[in-house]
Amino acid sequence: MRYDLVIFDNDGVLVDSEPISNRLLAGYLTELGHPTSYEDSLRDYMGSAMHRVHELVLENSGKRLPEDFDDVFHTRVFAAFARDLQPVPGVADVLGRLAAEGVPYCVASSGSHERIRVGHRTTGLTRWFDESRVFSSQDVGRGKPDPDLFLYAAEKSGVAAERCVVVEDSPLGVQAAVAAGMDVLGFTAMTPPARLAGANALFGSMTELPDLLL
Repeated sequence: MRYDLVIFDNDGVLVDSEPISNRLLAGYLTELGHPTSYEDSLRDYMGSAMHRVHELVLENSGKRLPEDFDDVFHTRVFAAFARDLQPVPGVADVLGRLAAEGVPYCVASSGSHERIRVGHRTTGLTRWFDESRVFSSQDVGRGKPDPDLFLYAAEKSGVAAERCVVVEDSPLGVQAAVAAGMDVLGFTAMTPPARLAGANALFGSMTELPDLLL
């Protein structure tokens, strides 16, 4: 099926940020008295907006995170991005293929606009994403697994939900795409295939993606 809009998740799909951010998140939560392993962070928070971190910590511990938690965390993340962040291997070739074929695409991320832009500048992906192609959970108030972000991206792009396909690597993102009535392709580079079972198809390398889209 030729889709009218390809919606990319950002972290883990466009930029290889999940190992960096989840190690830092686990470390910071542990530092604040909420013991969290890297594996815990991937399981509970991968693909989610920051409000989910606050909500789960409060639910599990009865304690609120500090008011400056997000600012401190993102300062650490952006410093690590500047040192270590790379694009997901092969994704620039995929974007080039879509552009050459005239297939509309965008990014819809649970991360903030600032986080998206910092990641794209660091990895050289800015050239593929002007402002009209960038959507954040900030735009709708709730992140994945709520479908609002994907529906907003489709609406702003002038495309019906059923004509969209989402490229995701997290269970929360797959849930959001399914709830939005969109097809979803699950990227298994970091996530066990069983955790992306709701996807229409799975792939483990970006070299496989064009055949699923074009």
